[in-house]
Amino acid sequence: MERDWDLISSYAGLLSLATFSIYAGSFSSLKAPRKQKDQKQGIVDEDSDDEDEIPELLSSSDAYWFPVLGSVTLFGLYLVVKFLGKEWINYLLGWYFTVVGVGSVWKSSISLSKFLIGSEQWKTFSKYKFLMLKGPLELVSLSFRTPSLILFPLAIIPSAIYTITAGERKSAILTDILALSFSHSALSVLKIDSFQTGSILLAGLFFYDIWWVFGTEVMVKVATSLDVPIKILWPKSLAFTTERGFTMLGLGDIVIPGLFITLALRYDLHRSAHKQPSRSFAKPYFTAAISAYVAGLATTMGVMHFFKAAQPALLYLSPACILSFVITSLVRGEFKSAWEWKDEIDAPSEKPIDINSLPDHPITIPDQVQENGTKPEQLSVPDGGVVEGEKDGEPLTDGDQETKAKKKKSKKK
Repeated sequence: MERDWDLISSYAGLLSLATFSIYAGSFSSLKAPRKQKDQKQGIVDEDSDDEDEIPELLSSSDAYWFPVLGSVTLFGLYLVVKFLGKEWINYLLGWYFTVVGVGSVWKSSISLSKFLIGSEQWKTFSKYKFLMLKGPLELVSLSFRTPSLILFPLAIIPSAIYTITAGERKSAILTDILALSFSHSALSVLKIDSFQTGSILLAGLFFYDIWWVFGTEVMVKVATSLDVPIKILWPKSLAFTTERGFTMLGLGDIVIPGLFITLALRYDLHRSAHKQPSRSFAKPYFTAAISAYVAGLATTMGVMHFFKAAQPALLYLSPACILSFVITSLVRGEFKSAWEWKDEIDAPSEKPIDINSLPDHPITIPDQVQENGTKPEQLSVPDGGVVEGEKDGEPLTDGDQETKAKKKKSKKK
C-alpha cells in the first residue's frame, strides 16, 4: 500500500502541536502561587507579576462530576445544532471566544516572552501596579511590566481578524493560535490535587468518550459543525494547501491528559530538593507521562487511519497516562507515597481576623517588640484592631499609661 505522506505529515504536525502545548503549559504551571499579603497594609509581593494567578484546584468530587457536566453540555450543543442550525451557535460562540481569546493570547504571549527573555531579565523592566482595597480586604490587585503593556494591543489582533473573517470556514492558523492559547491558559491555571483525582478524571472521561463517539453520532456531529477555536487543525498536505481539508484534535484531548501530565511535573518538583521552579531537576514522572501521551495519541491516529473512522482519543490517552504513573511509581518503589500525595496551594486569605475572635485573657507582648520601638499600647494586630497594654489582667487606663511613660523616661535618664 502506497504511503500517503501528506496525511502522515498532517498527523505529525498535529501531534507536535498538542505535545508542545502540554509541555509549555506544564512548566507554566510550576509558577509559585501569589504569596499571602498583609491585607491590612496592602503590601504586594515584589516578585509577583501580571501572569501570577491563584490556580483553581480540582478535587476528587470535581472529577466525578466532569463526565456528567460534559455530557450535558455536549448533548445541549447537539440539540441546538440539530434543531436550530449551526449558524446561530457558531455566531454566539464565535463572539464569546473572541473576547476570551484576547486575554488568553495576552497571557500566553507574556509567558512566551518571559521564557525567551529570562526571569531575571524580565524583572528589570519597569513595573506598574493597580490596587483596589475595601477596608482590610484586597478587591483587585494587578501588576504589569512594560512588555505586558506592549503585548496587549498585539493580543487583540488574532481575535479581531478571526471575528471579521468572512467565509464558510475560519482561518486554520488563527484557530490554532486561539486554541493553543486557551490550552496554555487552562494548563497554567487549572490543577489536579492528586494522582487519585487525576485517575478518577481520566477513567470517567474514558467511558464518556467511548459512549459519545461509538455509541452515538453526537460527538462527531458537534465537532464537525462548530467552527470555533476549541480544536487544533493541520492541513492534509506537505505544501500546506487546504484542498484535502484538515486533521483535527479537540482541546479536551489536550487539556484533560495535560492536567495529569502537569501534575506529574509538579510531583517531580516536590520530590526534588529545589525550592524554585527550574528545568534542572529530575523529571521521571513527567517524562513517562508525556511519552505515554505521545504514544497514546500516535496510536489513536494509527487506528483512525487504518479503520478510516473517528476515534475517541481518550480511549487510548487515559490508560496510557494512568499506566505511566503506576509503572513509574512501582519501579521506583514510591507508589504509596505518590498515590497519597496532595498538591496543596497556599492561597491568600480573603477574610480578615475578627477582633471578637481574639482570646479574652491578656496578651503578653514580647520584649523584642518593645526593643523595636513599638508601643504596647498601640500594637497592631492583623484584623486592624489594637491590643491595649495590661495591668494585673486589666486594660491600662489613660492615667496608668501616663505613669508608665514617666517611669520609662526616668529610667533612660
